[in-house]
Amino acid sequence: MQAIILAAGMGRRLGELTKENTKCMVPVNGVRLIDRLLRQLSTLPLTRIIIVIGYKGKELKEYIQSTFLVPHSTFHIPHSTLHIDFVENPIYDKTNNIYSLSMVKEQLQQDDTLLIESDLIFSDRLFPMILENPYPNLALVAKYESWMDGTMVRLDEDQYIVNFISKQAFDYADVDSYYKTVNIYKFSREFLQQQYVPFLDAYTKAVGNNEYYENVLRIISLLNSHNMKALPIGNEKWYEIDDKQDLDIAEALFADDQDVIRKYYGRYGGFWRFPQMLDFCYLVNPYFPSKRMKDELRSNFDTLLTEYPSGMKVNTLIASKSFGVSEPYIVPGNGAAELIKVLMEGMDGKVGFIRPSFEEYPNRYDPSQQVTFVPSNEDYRYTADDLMAYFGDADIKSLLLINPDNPSGNFIPKADVLRLAQWCEERAIRLVVDESFVDFSDTRSVECGVRSDNSLLSDVILESYPHMAVMKSISKSFGVPGLRLGILASADTELIARIKKEVSIWNLNSFAEFFMQIYNKHESDYLKACDKFLAERDSFEQHLRSVPFLRVMPSQANYFLCEVLPPYTATEIVIHMLRQHNILTRDCSKKPGLDPTKQYMRIAVRNHEDNMRLIEGLRKM
Repeated sequence: MQAIILAAGMGRRLGELTKENTKCMVPVNGVRLIDRLLRQLSTLPLTRIIIVIGYKGKELKEYIQSTFLVPHSTFHIPHSTLHIDFVENPIYDKTNNIYSLSMVKEQLQQDDTLLIESDLIFSDRLFPMILENPYPNLALVAKYESWMDGTMVRLDEDQYIVNFISKQAFDYADVDSYYKTVNIYKFSREFLQQQYVPFLDAYTKAVGNNEYYENVLRIISLLNSHNMKALPIGNEKWYEIDDKQDLDIAEALFADDQDVIRKYYGRYGGFWRFPQMLDFCYLVNPYFPSKRMKDELRSNFDTLLTEYPSGMKVNTLIASKSFGVSEPYIVPGNGAAELIKVLMEGMDGKVGFIRPSFEEYPNRYDPSQQVTFVPSNEDYRYTADDLMAYFGDADIKSLLLINPDNPSGNFIPKADVLRLAQWCEERAIRLVVDESFVDFSDTRSVECGVRSDNSLLSDVILESYPHMAVMKSISKSFGVPGLRLGILASADTELIARIKKEVSIWNLNSFAEFFMQIYNKHESDYLKACDKFLAERDSFEQHLRSVPFLRVMPSQANYFLCEVLPPYTATEIVIHMLRQHNILTRDCSKKPGLDPTKQYMRIAVRNHEDNMRLIEGLRKM
């Protein structure tokens, strides 16, 4: 068995990273792609490695020779077990990989061959997987994911490749049946001699050299569907690095234990680029939007994508209709984050904060002007009376309350929040209540046994407490973080007018605007989703409490704050769940306000299937 590596390309999409070196010389977390690949190959029973070079080929050859083939060098591969040959593609800038492969067509016919593209990073288990499979002609494939680009294949029930799908023939309606080639192939000498190389010669003569070698495989698969099989890699990690974004994702996927948490947490979202990963960090409603609402959004996709959204005046009207607050009292934002920034920048004097809490508010304010209350109990519970007692002599001009709080899940009932609002009115204190999670709160009426409305979003309440402002992130309770939508409401019309003036006139996209436009006719589904969520949260809490190394604190939000008990640390759990189960969880041990001598995690509530997958992973520890 021999290995052939195609490494002639220029890698233009990586910009300055490939200005002086070819693509396989780009480092991922400090290790060059070619270093990782050759180390993986050095563990296999290979007779030789052939590398087709082109762009910056001289530099690549010299690097490999000095790094791998000199005794006592860093990655030395002994000559007695393996040698590396180089073949140059002199017209790499005018041809594609079919020509690079044709440069070694004689060598292809001399042995069974592993064919590998050099811009890959992948699990150490992939080479043993393909070599241990007895079928002689095999392609490693991965189930199609939205981040994938390039050659796709279709398989029959016996895993034979029946077609290679070109970019031109790709159909998004068929993605459920597509697999992406990982660009690692195993070919028998017989197949290469009798089929692939003859077709390769014919194809290049007929079509030219600016093509892809997979096109030859496509022709063979159409003529005879029983020459090549696919081997799905399941959840094994791999990535193809074509541009800087690919490199960024690959560095997160293949980070070491010391760096993996920072690589993921620093992304602040976009985790749909990581196949099959369950995200228990981000806090959204798992049961809304409904399928019916999503279908309505999909049916208007073309229009929403190609038309401008309305300006602030119209979007204020729509927000007013959706959330039952008069137009002068409400301003919609590009997520609550936009409104938080403008709100906090307009404050002055001392501001009261509660910690642990959502850090976006204090991060936007002068630390020297912050007065901070930290509950003096292990569950971080507090009441309206606690806040009034603590801030009574603090000479604050504003007070921030996240209700339910994040990450503690502490909740102050509506009647008590209104007592706090009255207390603030009497002292001319601006009370900001962030009720982003309030729809997950569960206070049941003794008389009727149904959930009461704990929201403060009504004209009557806002007019009764004009010093109060109510913030709500629509992303969280309505399950639409991708829309970037939030609202701020207050009967202080000067405050609302100032914020409207300071944000962009087109601060909402068309999809967010349309969501508000159609929300009211789907409101009954939303209420059902919230009730379904409450039942699932109760069930999930009981399962979490069965995990012996977690102390679960009560919560009225869509997450639980858990103290991590010995023998584990929060970091160890996060890394284990990510590595072993592809589940991302939140270590919040360093969050301001939490006891620094203890370990903590915040665990989101997802749907039942996802929650049980997390519980199973924790129990296996």
